[in-house]
Amino acid sequence: MMKPDLIPGLEELLLDLNRVSAEVILPLFRSDHGLEDKGGETGFDPVTMADRGAEAAIRRRLAEVVPEHGVIGEEYGEDRPDREFVWVLDPVDGTRAFIAGLPVWTTLISLRWRGEPVLSSIGQPYLGEVFIGSPEGSRLVRGGESRPLRVRPCFGLSVATIASTDPIAYFGADEKAAWDRVRAAARLARLGCDAYAYAMVAAGAIDLVLESRACKCWDIEAAAPLLAGAGGVATDWNGMPIGLNGGQLVVAGDRACLDEALPLLKSAAD
Repeated sequence: MMKPDLIPGLEELLLDLNRVSAEVILPLFRSDHGLEDKGGETGFDPVTMADRGAEAAIRRRLAEVVPEHGVIGEEYGEDRPDREFVWVLDPVDGTRAFIAGLPVWTTLISLRWRGEPVLSSIGQPYLGEVFIGSPEGSRLVRGGESRPLRVRPCFGLSVATIASTDPIAYFGADEKAAWDRVRAAARLARLGCDAYAYAMVAAGAIDLVLESRACKCWDIEAAAPLLAGAGGVATDWNGMPIGLNGGQLVVAGDRACLDEALPLLKSAAD
C-alpha cells in the first residue's frame, strides 16, 4: 500500500496541475481554439491548442516537481511508463463538447502507483470545480472550499439515472444492444457528458455510467480512485477492476445497481 503520508502532497500537486492546465485551456474556451481534425479510420477526431498546450504545461510542471515519475498522455504518448509512479493525462476529455462551447469537458489526471490507479482528479475549470479521489476519500474543491463526496443509494435500475457519452457514435452493435437493455430498465438517461458524468456519480447525482471498448486508459482511469473514495465503484463490463489499457467501463454508485446492470451487459462484455 502506498504510504499515507504521501497523499496530502500528491493531492496538492493534483490541484496545482489543474491550475496549470486551466491557465492554458480557459482562454481558448469559446474562443479561437485552433481546431484540427486528426481524422483517420475513426472519422472526425478533433484536437485543439487547448488539448496540446495543457498537456505540455502539465508535463513541464511534473518534470519540475517530480522528475523521477513517468507520464502517459493522450497527445504526447508515453514517457517511462514502467516507473513506480506514473501520471495518466487527458487534458481536455470531451473535445467535442469543448469546441461546441458546452462546459462538460474535463481535465482528467490520474496517478498509478506500481501499476494501480490510486489518486485522481476530474477538473472542470470553467465551473471552478476539481473532484479529487484518493485512499483518504473523495472531495470537491471549489472556490477555495472543500467538501466530501458520497455516492447515493440506488436499489435498482428502475429508479436509476444513467449516462453515456454517445452510444450511437462510440458503441459497437453488441454494445449498443446492451446499452438499450440497460436504458429500457432505467428511469432516466442523459447523454453527452463525457467524464463529467463520472464526477456526478461520485457526487450522488447520477447512478450509473457506461462507456465503450473504444476508451483509452486516459479516458477512464481517473474514474477509479474518485469513485472508490466516494463509496462507489468503477469496473469493466464483466464487473472486474478496470485494466491499464482502457476498454469498457461501468461507473456505479450503488453495487445493487451495478449487479442489476451487469447481466444486461454480459453478451457484449469483452
